[in-house]
Amino acid sequence: MPHSGSARLADRRRGAPPSPAMLGRRTAYTAYQAVRVAWYAGHYALAFRSLASLGPPPWPVGPVPDRAALMRDLAGLFRRDLANMEACAYRAPIRAPSPWRELRRSRLFRRDLPVVDRRRQSREVIAATGDPALDEADLADLPAYFRQAFHFQTGGYLTAESAELYDMQVEVLFTGAAGAMRRQVLPEMRAALAGRPQRRLRLLDLACGTGRFTATLKDNWPGAQVTGLDLSPAYLEHARRRAGPRPRMDWRQGAAEDLPWPDGHFDAVSAVFLFHELPRKVRARVAAEMVRVTRPGGAIVLVDSLQKGDRPDWDGLLDLFPHGFHEPYFRDYVQADLPALFAPHGAALQTEGIAFLSKHQVFRRHG
Repeated sequence: MPHSGSARLADRRRGAPPSPAMLGRRTAYTAYQAVRVAWYAGHYALAFRSLASLGPPPWPVGPVPDRAALMRDLAGLFRRDLANMEACAYRAPIRAPSPWRELRRSRLFRRDLPVVDRRRQSREVIAATGDPALDEADLADLPAYFRQAFHFQTGGYLTAESAELYDMQVEVLFTGAAGAMRRQVLPEMRAALAGRPQRRLRLLDLACGTGRFTATLKDNWPGAQVTGLDLSPAYLEHARRRAGPRPRMDWRQGAAEDLPWPDGHFDAVSAVFLFHELPRKVRARVAAEMVRVTRPGGAIVLVDSLQKGDRPDWDGLLDLFPHGFHEPYFRDYVQADLPALFAPHGAALQTEGIAFLSKHQVFRRHG
């Protein structure tokens, strides 16, 4: 579905019936997402066996939606994703995953499950433990909060093996919805950047990891200068290989709480699923840095987990998550007042929305 679909957009505005080609695209999209959901739900069922043995967490658990409610909401997310692509709010994903790569990652995921379960049962959280590829020299320059095996995953965020497996783990956690959830912020981001020539745009994606959202930014603003920053050399190398050589796209190693750019350097700065993995004080420093390097009038973009009260009937999911997955700062994050982190530095919340298990927010730096 190319982004320059002016005729298709005009048909939608006139209320014209969908063309055979559009019906074909809708059918293909629906079938593709159904296969993905079944694939990742099957892997989640394998992982859930070990989670069930943990028992309830040692803190109160709020209401939890049943599976039918989750599936209805997931279907609604996919309908919105398809409608946004048909309305040319953003491009369809350009890179279809290789079936052979998915099978390889499935094998790695299943092989790693017993190791993750042992770590979960023992509450072992240091990424370097038991990993001969890492030593203290590898960890010395990294902040302590980053040296943990988030989600109890082998290698934490520090190894090439972890980077290869990470996207599979995330899609299993979200039943195939991770990409669609991330994309829901793009229409609001596009509105915030409207009127500026692409060649003049500079976009920064913090904690870019394997580069999924960074590549999505480049796909949708191909003329912009797009930079992905992450603390992990292994994840940056994975992101660089996956994206391939692309003009005006680069990758930098560094901490989001200590950015190396001057004030007002970027038109937009994004952070996707970063804030829930930061200690409270670091989270505040990252917010300050995001505002600092954004130009007056520019956009600060967050995509992260739901917080308490966003969907009160789902609050129990937020209570259960840090018990089954090593997320030491999650319980603090779900109670945090995110707009209050940005307001002292001159940025105010402009728009926000909910997409399945995620929330997206766009802040505007005051001029």
